[in-house]
Amino acid sequence: MDDVEPIVPQGPAEGRSPNGHCTLCPISKQSPSDSKVVEDFRRRLKYFFMNPCEKYRARGRKPWKLMLQILKIAIITFQLVSFGLSNEMMVTFKEENLMVFKHLFLKEYKDQHVDRYAVYTKTDVYDHIYYIIDTFINLQNLTVGNHAYEKIEGEYTPLTLCQEFYRKGSISPGNDTFDIDPHVDKECISIFPLEPLEDKTLSRDMNFSLDFKRLLSVNIYLTLKAINLQTVRHHELPDCYDFSIMIMFDNRAHSGRIKINLENNVGINECKDWNVASTSGKNNHLLLLFDSLVILACFTSLILCTRSVCNGSQLQFHYTAFFHTYFGKTVSWSERMEFVNGWYILIIVSDTLTIAGSALKLGIQTKDLTNYDVCSILLGTSTMLVWVGVIRYLGFFKKYNILILTLRAAFPNVIRFSCCVGLIYLGYCFCGWIVLGPYHEKFRTLDKVTECLFSLINGDDLYSTFQKMRGKRNMVWLFSRLYLYSFIFLFIYLVLSLFIALITDTYETIKQHQKDRVLVSQLQAFMAECRDQPDSGKYKIDKEPTCCCFG
Repeated sequence: MDDVEPIVPQGPAEGRSPNGHCTLCPISKQSPSDSKVVEDFRRRLKYFFMNPCEKYRARGRKPWKLMLQILKIAIITFQLVSFGLSNEMMVTFKEENLMVFKHLFLKEYKDQHVDRYAVYTKTDVYDHIYYIIDTFINLQNLTVGNHAYEKIEGEYTPLTLCQEFYRKGSISPGNDTFDIDPHVDKECISIFPLEPLEDKTLSRDMNFSLDFKRLLSVNIYLTLKAINLQTVRHHELPDCYDFSIMIMFDNRAHSGRIKINLENNVGINECKDWNVASTSGKNNHLLLLFDSLVILACFTSLILCTRSVCNGSQLQFHYTAFFHTYFGKTVSWSERMEFVNGWYILIIVSDTLTIAGSALKLGIQTKDLTNYDVCSILLGTSTMLVWVGVIRYLGFFKKYNILILTLRAAFPNVIRFSCCVGLIYLGYCFCGWIVLGPYHEKFRTLDKVTECLFSLINGDDLYSTFQKMRGKRNMVWLFSRLYLYSFIFLFIYLVLSLFIALITDTYETIKQHQKDRVLVSQLQAFMAECRDQPDSGKYKIDKEPTCCCFG
């Protein structure tokens, strides 16, 4: 627990109110045996709230949890770094292949924003479709990578060309008339690799033509395979990848601009037949053994921390019954929550995530699983919580402890303040999305609005956000100025200042309480009457007291 010096209650005498009455006196005169029970229980409470070093001086109990947490920090961090390097190679391979496919299948593609790649004439649409088909057919002669066609039961998987269009329609913009059936039909053809078109005319070879007035989209589906060989240099077995590519010609807006987009869905599988020269698999076995060690350490930590939480919960019930029996008082929920060690709960959550992530990592190492993203989220979150848990041990020092106490005391007020501010923030988000969305790309969707406004709070892109609204309609331009100025003034100058003042006020209050030795709870006042130091020797002979009120 926090290393805070015992706080002496203010007043004419210890444990007494300003008018001289005892505030923690029993409801009837104590017998010597009752006094001993009270002192033993007070000493038991004080021992429970000691930090590991004080417990070692009090009873010689070695801080096993402390040593285990230090060991966990080292091994979990090493595990995360090892997995991060492997995950980085996987992500890099996927991203580079996506870029390769764009340059291979999109005609005259240049590295640019996806929304800017589009065609505007019928001839360009057909030329781009022919270009994709030709590239697919002649892929083996074009690519410099180890890409290949997918084979299922000895047959190549074909390229599938589909078009979606309105069932029927007669559109005449010149006469301001139209007659359309909104039901969507889909028509597909298959083109196998190594079978080139005799003449580049889809309508003649395959009875496939496009009616652009009814056309919604043209989708091209193809599947390629590849092997990530770069992992061999890091003593890892390569994975086999399935790339399911979809190229979409989007004409749903019917504006005369058909946007082209390429999406890549990646599947990772274990290679069926492999052989790596001069490889014994020793490194892989060591990694599996290390991951098993991490699981064992976290499972042990999970059991120890769960036991400590249960002991704290049991002691809280004993304390409640004790005060009701001996002092005739009820214990508030805030005092009961002092027995719940939030750091142990944090460690329990971290251990659970680490065990789950390590189990997934074992499956990835043995090539039984390929859930890289899930594994990285579990291990990354658990490592973050492990390092956050280090703050608990800094709390053993008085200088750092006041910061931790400030965060803990300010947290409820911060949550309430954030809820109120969040309502105002959501109001600005919806307003900006509806009014400015059609005129400003940063307000085009609701998620973009939230990101843009959060950036404005932090002082990012202020000028560019204002600048992009120039040249718009006068009414919209005027509204954008009022909207942005009011948001910046409200959140930067008022909300952030109030937020900082909230934390500062809590810090000053905690600091003043420690300086004046003001008690903040009945529990602390009760324990403050115990003057026995950890090395006094009285804790070694102390046994768990039992009496009728404990059950």
